[in-house]
Amino acid sequence: MHRAPLTSHHADNSTCPPEHKHTTSGKPLTQGCPGRAYAQARCSCGNWQMKDAGKGYVNESRRRHLASHPKPTPPEPRLLGDLLRLDTP
Repeated sequence: MHRAPLTSHHADNSTCPPEHKHTTSGKPLTQGCPGRAYAQARCSCGNWQMKDAGKGYVNESRRRHLASHPKPTPPEPRLLGDLLRLDTP
């Protein structure tokens, strides 16, 4: 299953820790944080990434991309005889 974590970044490209809170426009609510300059997501498939000032836009694009990957197929159901082990003494 693929993952595309959403991360926030400062203007100097350093990662903004998840515990730092911001307004919807990216202004810092945590003392000492310069604010969120952009949000970024990269898929583990290696074929998709997005970087934009709008966190909501990146998050929606991330969800759409992840939904485009085929869902893993569940394993075939086992036969009842295998589950009950009818051959035991």
